[in-house]
Amino acid sequence: MSRATIHGVRIAGVATCVPATVVDNLEADLGFPADEVRKVASMAGVLRRHVVADGQTATDLCVDAASRLLGQLGWAPESVDALLLVTQSPDHFLPSSACIAHEKLGLSTDCAAFDIGLGCSGYPYGLYLASAMLNGGGHKRVLLLHGETPSRFVDPADHATTLLFGDAGSATALELCAPGDNRASHFVMHTDGSGHEGLIIRGGAFRDRRPADARHLALEMDGAAIFNFTLKRVPPLVRDALELAGRRVDEIDHYIFHQSNRFIIRHLVKKCGLPEAAVPMTLADTANCGGPSVPVTMTRAVQLAAGRPSELMLLGYGVGLSWAAAVVTLDPETVLLHATTEAPCKP
Repeated sequence: MSRATIHGVRIAGVATCVPATVVDNLEADLGFPADEVRKVASMAGVLRRHVVADGQTATDLCVDAASRLLGQLGWAPESVDALLLVTQSPDHFLPSSACIAHEKLGLSTDCAAFDIGLGCSGYPYGLYLASAMLNGGGHKRVLLLHGETPSRFVDPADHATTLLFGDAGSATALELCAPGDNRASHFVMHTDGSGHEGLIIRGGAFRDRRPADARHLALEMDGAAIFNFTLKRVPPLVRDALELAGRRVDEIDHYIFHQSNRFIIRHLVKKCGLPEAAVPMTLADTANCGGPSVPVTMTRAVQLAAGRPSELMLLGYGVGLSWAAAVVTLDPETVLLHATTEAPCKP
């Protein structure tokens, strides 16, 4: 079973960024009947979505978040030993988006940089990889970026996806703890590739480079299958993560779910027996922005406890099919930043 406990790593800060352009699902003329829009918005809980401008990418959003975070922490670019970028909306097929972010952030040539091709589960997976690099020796500071622009790969004629997804980027700074601080982070990770067609873009890559049906260049979602998968897999994931961490339900301060859908999250809260007050939601005005919805919810909705560490369970689940959880401890002084950014100027 893919479980791991890693000691001696702390999250120094998390910064998130959304684009400035906002689409109001209830007011914009999106070409759908008004009653359909209201129904989808009510069930999913998405009222407004931030969407990138032409030429603006997930990497741009991540770099913006990372620049703010490095400045707030006072980390010199040359002090970052590794950069990991989790995304399924890269700037290019090649080179990796991590290399582009590396250049934009002015990091050292001694810094390792690579992409991780995961979506909804990508944040806990990314935290595990970053923590493992620190724990393995040779690295003292790692920057984890996670960004997605799902608004760019939905079909504008499909209200089931167009009304649901927004765009966001994030940056998480991890470092080795001070001597004597042996805190533990706990990770549980799962995959079921037999369900990979539940969320898929069939065309555009090398399985079908130029599909005859242009609709295969957009996201296809089997809503019923994803709903059933989530209700089946996430409650055991919560239980397994609590068991691994040696925690009771009431010992976790915040349960941060991937912001998939308000209806689904409410079902999960009841099925897992979680206190509603410990489960923040940010869907209303940042929508489902894929895996980055986890750090976005951290920076927008988490109030860290004063004078003591806060315990968080971070849950990602969806495309792959893939699902994962991380139980982490945040210090009262952990930096949490959220910002809106304009599109970068074209050269």
